[in-house]
Amino acid sequence: MQFHHHGYVSQEPRVEPAAGIGLDRPEELPEEIDVLIVGSGPAGMITAAQLAQFPNVNTRIIERRGSRLELGQADGIQSRTVETFQAYGFAERIIAEAYRITETTFWNPDPDNPGHIIRTGRTADDATGISEFPHLVVNQARVLDYFAEFAERSPGRLVPDYGYEFVGLEVTDEGEYPVVVTLRRTVGEHEGEELTVRAKYVVGSDGASSKVRKSIGRRLKGDTSNHAWGVMDVLSETDYPDVRLKSIIHSDAGSILHIPREGGYLTRIYVDLGEVPEDDNHAVRNTPFEDIVKKLNEIIHPYTLEVKNVPWHSVYEVGHRVTDKFDDVPEDEVGTRSPRVFITGDACHTHSAKAGQGMNVSMQDGWNIAWKLGHVLTGRAPASLLDTYSAERQSVAVDLINFDKEWSTLMAKKSEDFDSPDEVAEFYVKTAEFPAGFMTEYSPSILTGEAKYQHLASGFPLGKRFKAAPVIRICDANPIYLGHQAFADGRYRIYVFADQAKAGEDSATERLAEWLGSDPESPLNKFTPVGEDVNSRFEVNVVYQQRYTEFDFSDVHPTFRPKNGPFQLQDYFRVHSIGDITDVNTAGEATSEEDIYDLRGVSRDGAIVIVRPDQYVANILPLDAREELTDFFAQSMTAQR
Repeated sequence: MQFHHHGYVSQEPRVEPAAGIGLDRPEELPEEIDVLIVGSGPAGMITAAQLAQFPNVNTRIIERRGSRLELGQADGIQSRTVETFQAYGFAERIIAEAYRITETTFWNPDPDNPGHIIRTGRTADDATGISEFPHLVVNQARVLDYFAEFAERSPGRLVPDYGYEFVGLEVTDEGEYPVVVTLRRTVGEHEGEELTVRAKYVVGSDGASSKVRKSIGRRLKGDTSNHAWGVMDVLSETDYPDVRLKSIIHSDAGSILHIPREGGYLTRIYVDLGEVPEDDNHAVRNTPFEDIVKKLNEIIHPYTLEVKNVPWHSVYEVGHRVTDKFDDVPEDEVGTRSPRVFITGDACHTHSAKAGQGMNVSMQDGWNIAWKLGHVLTGRAPASLLDTYSAERQSVAVDLINFDKEWSTLMAKKSEDFDSPDEVAEFYVKTAEFPAGFMTEYSPSILTGEAKYQHLASGFPLGKRFKAAPVIRICDANPIYLGHQAFADGRYRIYVFADQAKAGEDSATERLAEWLGSDPESPLNKFTPVGEDVNSRFEVNVVYQQRYTEFDFSDVHPTFRPKNGPFQLQDYFRVHSIGDITDVNTAGEATSEEDIYDLRGVSRDGAIVIVRPDQYVANILPLDAREELTDFFAQSMTAQR
């Protein structure tokens, strides 16, 4: 991380200097708010955390509970989400306290011993090296704690407002704050009192029964599968040998998904309760806990499990639903007015819990809308940018529902109906990239370019997340992953992959750098206000094809080593070279002969890779595509000069 450029720091460096609303943030809810976030779950908290990086945007997040969440129901953290945590500065800390899934075992009926189960297979959790980040299990409440810490330490000093319940809203055409929101206090001496606030925008992150969704006339559409599961977090004694491994169990008595949790003792167990009659009227949700444990022991026979303590348990029926649109603008009015109300997370999509997708996809919803609101409200982008939220995230939700239908159907399948004992394991490996969070691919739009130059960097697919790769940072010879330093600060990243010339030599790279730094029509100048640091809206990184020992940092063009902060100190962290991959590779994806150009299919003639504030590849261009580079940003950004 980088600090000291605003003066010497002797305290916790992750606490950024307060600015804007953070300098004198009122404790009570103001009557007028730029962005009101309803609900402090994962989608709401990441939205708040990102907007706290825009201190001139007055953001508040309300929660009907009187205090922080203590026991969360979601616990699976996919590797794409850990990538996201890296951008918010807490990946290493949450990895240290979480359970790390490294292997999954598969159990099926013993053909030689009816009524017994045997282990029939095991597979690495990430057998193909999808990500250098791990797959984790940790209490949802801890995820919220980390985002809350990030938000409070950000310039906006944002903290949740507990004890406020959303009642309803009305979108008017009146004034600068056209959304009139009615709230009710849920705690304290004023419990039950209603109050009204006005907002420019509202983000509903208030769950599957979302009142925000209902207030804008949106509906969850889909169906249930008439299948129920009991789920429990338990401390137990058992002779089941894979109790500290993730395991998928199919027996003649039913199915179980078993997931160890953080701390070394706790486990989460999903127990198949079978099909539910259509006239059940949700009576299955009242299944006694003792009956669920009895069913569990029938499934894992000849092993037994004795429950010692139950922090939490529930019964749910599998349902698959997607909201018809994720904002308040009807389809026939898109383009005629900008949305004012958005919904995220479970308010938009519900599905089974067994693929560990709900919290993970929800956080990407929140990050998507948050940086866009930040750009619009700070004048970086026109309000039309907000039209892209629903279009991008609804397609992701549809893909999620389709995957989860297939996965939950497979999990509920009777053992005698499988074509082979390996059917579940084969599906698990074949589809690994989707549940890991890496199949999201945004279509061409004002934010995602056409694939005209995809061949220049084939390993960075347009619309997909920027896949980090190992390089050497020139200034200090440190091996790093390019991309891991992309902080969630709302900036675009421009990665310049140099041609084969050395730094300082006349080349396409050098001419691009000169244009970026000096021409009024370059993005760095056109979209950055006069008086701001040249890298306040964009962070430009360069990667050279030579080893770091073959040239000096001072040979590099000044555009790639900009000046920061009030003292205009040189940024040393933006210049990289290829290096000895064995020093930096932890994902098992490279040999010492390969470098980032080989690993990501980057042309040796060079390329420009543009990455959005939420880590998705926005465009790929050749080094001489100057007009195209500016034109691309002009589609979604507002000229400042």
